[in-house]
Amino acid sequence: MKPVFGVRGKDLLNRIGERFGFTPLREATPETPYPWLASYPDKIDWSQTISRKPLHRLMDETVERFGDNPCVDFLGKSYSYREIGDLVNKAAKGFRHLGVERGVKVGLCLPNCPYLIICYYAVLKAGGTVVNYNPLYVERELAAQVEDSKTTILVTLDLQQLYPKASALLESTGLRQIIVCRMSEILPPLKGILFSTLKRSELSEIPEDVQHVPFANLINNDGEIEAPKIDLDGDIALLQYTGGTTGTPKGAMLTHGNLSANMAQVLAWVGDLEPGQEKFIGVLPFFHVFGMTLVMNLGIATGSELVLLPRFELDQLLKTVERTKATVLMGVPTIYTAIIGAPDLDDHDLSTIKYCVSGGAPLPAALRQGFETLTGCYLVEGYGLTECSPVALSNPLGGLNKENSIGIPLPGTSVEFRDLDDPEVVVPYGEKGELCISGPQVMPSYWRRKEESDATVIDGWLHTGDVGYMDEDGYVFLVDRKKDLILCGGFNVYPRMIEEAIMTHPGVAEVIVIGIPDDYRGETPKAFVKLLDGQSLSEREMKDYLRDRLSRIEMPEFVEFREELPKTMIGKLSKKELVAEEAAKRNTLSEEASEP
Repeated sequence: MKPVFGVRGKDLLNRIGERFGFTPLREATPETPYPWLASYPDKIDWSQTISRKPLHRLMDETVERFGDNPCVDFLGKSYSYREIGDLVNKAAKGFRHLGVERGVKVGLCLPNCPYLIICYYAVLKAGGTVVNYNPLYVERELAAQVEDSKTTILVTLDLQQLYPKASALLESTGLRQIIVCRMSEILPPLKGILFSTLKRSELSEIPEDVQHVPFANLINNDGEIEAPKIDLDGDIALLQYTGGTTGTPKGAMLTHGNLSANMAQVLAWVGDLEPGQEKFIGVLPFFHVFGMTLVMNLGIATGSELVLLPRFELDQLLKTVERTKATVLMGVPTIYTAIIGAPDLDDHDLSTIKYCVSGGAPLPAALRQGFETLTGCYLVEGYGLTECSPVALSNPLGGLNKENSIGIPLPGTSVEFRDLDDPEVVVPYGEKGELCISGPQVMPSYWRRKEESDATVIDGWLHTGDVGYMDEDGYVFLVDRKKDLILCGGFNVYPRMIEEAIMTHPGVAEVIVIGIPDDYRGETPKAFVKLLDGQSLSEREMKDYLRDRLSRIEMPEFVEFREELPKTMIGKLSKKELVAEEAAKRNTLSEEASEP
């Protein structure tokens, strides 16, 4: 067996555990080993103290260190850290005037842009809680999240794609005010003028009433604000919605302590970043916890320049890397697939990129090898969940990367595999079980979901619902998921949400949605539909019906109509037969393709 903790190392980690409030390490035995220690990179101490702080201090401290350095590049318009810091302070005071304090939820329904960064840190500095909203959501999805989270203020852009959906929430939910940000004001001067004139049809008319607060009014103050006293373990910095382990969207309550601890863990893991010198490509959406932590917060903590892209467009991404000489790219497998498939890849210089991390979905070994061969950049895979802020494991940068492994635990993070039938039993390494994680980044609970919380975080251990094993070197491999979640291009897509939308069609009797492999997005939804007697519907007609009821990410790639859908012995719709059937189809096609 590989070396495990001695008494001194275990005692040190138990003291750290007591400080952070998570379960102390157990005695090292063949059933509960810690073999990842022998595989740890030489310059990283797994047992190091994980520093924590109120999250808004990330911005304050970087402004003090690198005030004149560029902070944001948005479509060619640049902002220094001092400029962004001043706007954060003014917006924080503006939010305070609107009543934002401890417990008040402020929603951000924005693509990657300067407004998102400013308002994120401003809400935290005012003492409130940020609630991230996917701007691709349809009104029904936004309304459900507003009502569940008790969001009272929402920040969005004056674009036709966003504002009308937000405006409707003023009538249908408990939302009371919208902060309206003007797109033209964050563009370079000439682009801003052209946008306001040539793109007028894409802009919304904004009422002048107390329910609408222009961003210019929000920041119309001196910015003198006293930051609140923060309880690192009790004050919720972020309410991040996720399907968790059940597929039902719920808010993960991430404290200032959780998020700042994960920031410190990631910072230790990528310790070779040069403070004040790096340039991060911000193509991952910041409303997603992966982009929020690995790009926005990490970039700001290191005094890096954030090169923001409001959406992923391959040509724009390649040109932006070349124009800005970016050094760090965080992405999901679909982004790396698109890059190596670019027909004009040889025409672009990507040589300045030195750090690439993939997450959000499994990274195929062939994709990793192909990307490294074509670009010369080392690509590593990590693993995380919203419930752990989100990063828990990663392959070492520049170290051993085992094929199809999600890596080893980050500093201060413990990993166990529990028996699938008895979650109190820890299985030896090499045996399959449910992946469980403990560390200072693990959330305390879900928002207003006690039953799900009690079943997910048990004695400080996050039960992930993922099935896998740990090898002798401490590397973790996943083989299956207990949950029905579909990982589509790095986004969580919940079959239940798609099923509910399809069931609103008057001609539908039953529906089952599963995820099937997709070369580009990793997985894509497929719907199996049974119609009511006498009804007739085509795949195109169903997709047209769903267009205003589902986001593009959730839209089923395939819709198959059947006379009957499989059921269990007690009459419940059953997915496993369809999953097996789709797998058999793929195997048959693969065998036929391999025949001479």
